[in-house]
Amino acid sequence: MAIAEAEAPPAREAELGAVRKWTITASVMLVTVMQVLDVTVTNVALPHIQGSLSAGVDEVSWVLTSYLAANAVVLPATGWLSSVLGRKRFFLICTVVFTAASVLCGLAPNITTLLLARMLQGLGGGPLMPLSQAIMWEIFPLRQRGMAMAAWGMGIMMAPIFGPTLGGFISDNWSWRWIFYINVPIGVVGFHVSSAVLFDPPYLRRTLRVDGPGLALMAVGFLSLQLFLDQGERNEWSESSFIIALGILAVVALLAFLIRELTADEPILDLMAYADRNFAAGSLIMFVVMVGFFSSMVLLALFTQKVLGYDAWTSGLVLAPGGVGNLISLLIAGRLITRVDQRAMLA
Repeated sequence: MAIAEAEAPPAREAELGAVRKWTITASVMLVTVMQVLDVTVTNVALPHIQGSLSAGVDEVSWVLTSYLAANAVVLPATGWLSSVLGRKRFFLICTVVFTAASVLCGLAPNITTLLLARMLQGLGGGPLMPLSQAIMWEIFPLRQRGMAMAAWGMGIMMAPIFGPTLGGFISDNWSWRWIFYINVPIGVVGFHVSSAVLFDPPYLRRTLRVDGPGLALMAVGFLSLQLFLDQGERNEWSESSFIIALGILAVVALLAFLIRELTADEPILDLMAYADRNFAAGSLIMFVVMVGFFSSMVLLALFTQKVLGYDAWTSGLVLAPGGVGNLISLLIAGRLITRVDQRAMLA
């Protein structure tokens, strides 16, 4: 028995040779790039969508809000859904849902249909990045993780670099609908490659029980919070009974969700993970970074086109250098992450 256990790691290493590791990396990177590209491309196309569908600024902003609201609902449940469906199956389902929803977005005849399609797209796209990061973290040993995550990040950063300019070019010269259609070939290739090389880790424990109350409270709480933050300013915050009701509903539902998750035998979101100081600090830092990253991209896209009068292509060129800076920093971080104190790099 001891001999068998001692021989297990080499067998595992042989099973995942360099070729398969990087094939898995390329497959998950391709699908994740598709999802991030869609977010950056859509930002610069909002004025074109607004004019084509005869929508107001408030209405067209829901093209982004509906996607993010769906993300907010599905992201906390990603780990639980992976245990229910299996990580490989869940990744493939998300890829299919995102790709199919992209087609529906392109075919949308009105703003209502587009918003519904974007919600479906958000449900499919939200889990792709955390799933791909978990896969990358697992298949590479500790000594290679810095390099592997930097390579993955370089691929992801191609989206902020080329996404705005690509979205601007497509919107100015073809139609905004093609910013969604371009996801189809990427999704098809990503699905077939991922289905061939991905696998479920042996330690993944399948959850058979469904925490219905926890799932319902999570959906209501995060969706209400998303709508409260998005619509509050437009409705004068405390002057609107609708916004006040949304705020109260969000607080009550999220508090009930926290209590439920702390007491449930098989919670959807394991809150005990936040007892780890490093994990809690990392989550907080990523929250702050993502708030700045996504909000600045949306505001800059609207500011350059609505206030400065740039066309979509020029607006994209304004946003692209930010991605170049991210790419350079990733190259440096990948080299240094195993050689210096990561806390110093983070600071």
